[in-house]
Amino acid sequence: MNTALTVPRTFPLFRHIRFLATTAGSSPPKPTFSQTLASGPSLDDFIAGSGSERVILGNAKGPRLPSFLKTSIPSGKSFSKIKKDLRGLNLHTVCEEARCPNIGDCWGGETQEATGVHGRSTATATIMLMGDTCTRGCRFCSVKTSRTPPPLDPHEPENTAEAISRWGVGYIVLTSVDRDDLVDGGAQHFAETIQKIKYKAPQILVEALTGDFGGVLDHVSVVAKSGLDVYAHNVETVEALTPFVRDRRATFRQSLSVLEHAKKQGVRITKSSIMLGVGETEAQVLETLRELRKSDVDVVTFGQYMRPTKRHMKVDRYVEPMEFDQWKRVAEDMGFLYVASGPLVRSSYKAGEYYIENVLRGKGIEKKTASPASHSLSTVTHPFS
Repeated sequence: MNTALTVPRTFPLFRHIRFLATTAGSSPPKPTFSQTLASGPSLDDFIAGSGSERVILGNAKGPRLPSFLKTSIPSGKSFSKIKKDLRGLNLHTVCEEARCPNIGDCWGGETQEATGVHGRSTATATIMLMGDTCTRGCRFCSVKTSRTPPPLDPHEPENTAEAISRWGVGYIVLTSVDRDDLVDGGAQHFAETIQKIKYKAPQILVEALTGDFGGVLDHVSVVAKSGLDVYAHNVETVEALTPFVRDRRATFRQSLSVLEHAKKQGVRITKSSIMLGVGETEAQVLETLRELRKSDVDVVTFGQYMRPTKRHMKVDRYVEPMEFDQWKRVAEDMGFLYVASGPLVRSSYKAGEYYIENVLRGKGIEKKTASPASHSLSTVTHPFS
């Protein structure tokens, strides 16, 4: 039997070895951590600002927030009580929804001894009726929007009146989201809330800061005749900028008609507010004041526009406190009953402090004795010259 011897095939070891090209000389040693640290910038370089590179956080192109617009974190017994009641009764406030910087001051109020107001606190809160979702989308406002917001809470008027009667406040501001989805824009709901507050706590002064109800003046009349003390509606900005600042359904002339009609319905005091720092000119602001006086508006407030989020329109400039003081003098010279003007002033900012003694309780009403037509508004042409 012939058998063959099988010899296994062998392969050289170098077949599976990868050879890399190397330089003739040896590579320099890697520096140690201490050597790297010693050769870098020192602490003095950072302190002196002489480093070769700087990391800039935030928006370096926009105007920086000045110190006079910075506020402290809200706290206090009155603040905590109001917040607890709001959560317990499922109520909303524009103070929270619009991220107002004055929430601590308004909700906190002051002591009786500090204010001299007998038997009531100067704490104020601005209740936002008809939910927390608006049917409009103004470019300055942080309240959420929807074409179909949730239905009205039928218990809201009673719950609102109950909460307010507990707080012991002297002045309350009611506002609301716009509800273009409702037949009457929510006018009856608004009026019912005011009536219930007056029934439970007739000593409380009530300001209603309403929308324009789509320009339907019959709906304005429903709120104006509900027993309120102040009817407020904000023009927000000058006429030329209105299409770029407010929702397209809101117009400057429509807002004037709301204020004028409310006064004709027997409202004692009407009020409006203007934001500065959105690109307006002095001449435009002056013309806005003239138009408000022609509509027999009694009270006007000026405040700084502050951008709520990066999704909203940018701040054009931060207005100095001195300029706010100048606008206050100009408006008072035009015959406005009361003017609140300052960087942190909002339409309902410290409403109790501003109005309880000086206006609504009879002190200072004699200040505006002449009709708007008797004031020569054309004489005020260059307020800052």
